[in-house]
Amino acid sequence: MKKMLLSAAALICAIQLSAQTKTPADYVDPFIGASTSAAKAGVLHGLGKTFPGAATPFGLVQVSPNTITGGDNGPGYSFEMEYIEGFAFTQMSGIGWYGDLGNLLTTPTTGPLRVVAGRHKELPGYRSNFSKKDEVAKAGYYAATLTDYKIRAEITAAPHSGILKFTFPENSQSRIQIDLARRVGGTSTEQFVQVVDNHTIQGWMKCPAEGGGWGNGDGKANYTVYFYAQFSKPLKNYGVWSANIPDGISRKSESVTSLRYDSLIAKASIIPNIKTQRGKHLGFYSEFATTEGEVVMMKSGISFSSVAGAKLNLNTEIPAWEFNKVRTQNKALWNKSLNQVSVSGGTEAQKTVFYTALYHTMIDPRATSDVDGTYMGADMKTHKSGKFTKRSVFSGWDVFRSQFPLQTIINPSVVSDMVNSLVEIADQSGNHYLERWELLNAYSGCMVGNPAIPVIADAYSKGIRNFDLQKAYTYARNTSEKFGNTPSRRELDISTTLEYGFDDWCQAQLAKWLGHVEDAKKYADRAQIYKQIFDTEKGWFRPKNADGTWKPWPKKGRLQQDYATVESNPYQQGWFVPHDIDGLATLIGGREKTIADLTSFFENTPASFTWNDYYNQANEPVHLVPFMFNRLGTPWLTQKWVRKICANAYNTGVEGLVGNEDVGQMSAWYVLAAAGLHQATPGNPRYELFSPTFNKIAIHAGATGKVLTITAINNSSKNVYIQSAKLNGKVYNKCYIMHQQVLAGGTLEFMMGEAPNKKWGI
Repeated sequence: MKKMLLSAAALICAIQLSAQTKTPADYVDPFIGASTSAAKAGVLHGLGKTFPGAATPFGLVQVSPNTITGGDNGPGYSFEMEYIEGFAFTQMSGIGWYGDLGNLLTTPTTGPLRVVAGRHKELPGYRSNFSKKDEVAKAGYYAATLTDYKIRAEITAAPHSGILKFTFPENSQSRIQIDLARRVGGTSTEQFVQVVDNHTIQGWMKCPAEGGGWGNGDGKANYTVYFYAQFSKPLKNYGVWSANIPDGISRKSESVTSLRYDSLIAKASIIPNIKTQRGKHLGFYSEFATTEGEVVMMKSGISFSSVAGAKLNLNTEIPAWEFNKVRTQNKALWNKSLNQVSVSGGTEAQKTVFYTALYHTMIDPRATSDVDGTYMGADMKTHKSGKFTKRSVFSGWDVFRSQFPLQTIINPSVVSDMVNSLVEIADQSGNHYLERWELLNAYSGCMVGNPAIPVIADAYSKGIRNFDLQKAYTYARNTSEKFGNTPSRRELDISTTLEYGFDDWCQAQLAKWLGHVEDAKKYADRAQIYKQIFDTEKGWFRPKNADGTWKPWPKKGRLQQDYATVESNPYQQGWFVPHDIDGLATLIGGREKTIADLTSFFENTPASFTWNDYYNQANEPVHLVPFMFNRLGTPWLTQKWVRKICANAYNTGVEGLVGNEDVGQMSAWYVLAAAGLHQATPGNPRYELFSPTFNKIAIHAGATGKVLTITAINNSSKNVYIQSAKLNGKVYNKCYIMHQQVLAGGTLEFMMGEAPNKKWGI
């Protein structure tokens, strides 16, 4: 009996020691949200749409398994899929609309060479079944066994390059093959490959809108991926495959994933030992014999600027065949970045959710500059900047709400970089306005509103001003005049009127701060146009025709999805007046009536917080709504509902995100909410305070290096209400804190309880 007690004690000790020695990166589970399945989500928009592969914080390269090409499968991977097509060096995170990137798809194979992926049973391909039992995904590392070939694949990444490690079986015809045409959501329309020496190839893949990609071409993506790749085993039996694509054949998603198109690829010419090839659909292969357990590696630098840039990136970051060293360096990068917000006191599952969310907020906006600062401009010329890092993947409609506010605290340089990038794109393109959803210099025009304006206003309000202020203001003003609530807008729907109204308020703030007095008044007045579409008879927002008459009211009323709204209904979108919450309350009929309606909005929401007609955490239009209770004088209701959302809408496992990750937005909301502070109004440097999920949160301010420590005493799943608070040892009775107070660091202490204290924070 004594021995058993000792064993139990030793086990507890071991568990405690293991928990103590885990680093933030150890908690990251890249499988969280890694599904595009609409069936699993129960809604067309699907689940998280994250990818499980290896990335670095805000890095140019993401090396990830790809399980499917085509359709609305933006990340290129979905957990329930049975096949891996290969491992690509670029990916997008959390997006719908067909997606893009997924370039330099590399697959280890054995046996006869196959040049199609194998999506159609009539044409067997190079893709392979893989074992779910030993599939591994960690921060900066992924591994899986391709069971059709008995090959163990491992991948890791550096910021501008990646390395693949393949453990082969004994086989006289082993191979590494690269589908140079492959692209998520379409195809590269032209490729070039050159054998440099007996270990090296280089080349490029052109990816214009004609080849589908972002929005299946509607996103106007137009980029070239350059690569410089090396093989650890000499190139002896190598070659290319080149398919003849007749003129007039569509290169968009529905075509390139069809049996007809694959039949063209299957007839590709196999050209051995050729040194240089250019074509419409190319692949490259290197064949060799392997012994049982033999390791063959491939590494590649990636650039959006030039082959020389790709070579410089690889030689700088991965000069040797040291897979484990690259993996160790990758983990160190993640630990450094993830330590910017550290938590303690929660469960192991909560820590996994938290650090994975923080990890997902650091995928984008990614650097697109090479290691020497060279980048491709919107004028399709290379540039070099020593002042900022060129960044891309600006999912504006999503990320202005939480993702960029989070980065203003922990990574202000990333925010400054993105503003500089957007301003420079407006300049170089000749468009002279700010794009709302930017991908590799493309003006996709995706979604609504002018979200770059609140990002700039929020940055300015927090002292992030390392960009051309007057040029940024001019382009923001041009954006408002091109798309905002201008006098020429006669027909007023709900989503655009409210979104533009907030954007105009942000423009008014910028004008005031920069001394443009007349503009300040003009845009402040336009920010009030939202009142023109409030129908007092219906008690809610209602769209207007161009002649000023109301549009017909639907049978479901304000619950009617897509009624003059974007990915929402009027009930959800109607709460979006963050710049004038008091004005909104007046329209509704006063604070008490507003609070009652807002409470009903939440109480009718399903406990799972999955896609629904009420508070829909699965999509962005409502993401600022829970913090309205603070501004309406009922902070205990913000405390109640934020804790419920954090507990129910964010979980471990593949289905741990209730909606699309949306380039960091879904996760950034959780990071801030779990920490106990979140803005209700980007552009106003005030953070609403509420009960944190964790007992202790340390937030490292990037601008000052100081730490704000938030502690929650007597915190539990039941004790979700703030009883009292102290800031730096002094009684604090405000339900908000300003950005400068966060930057100053210190200690914010909450005393928690099971019942609301309705006097605190009022």
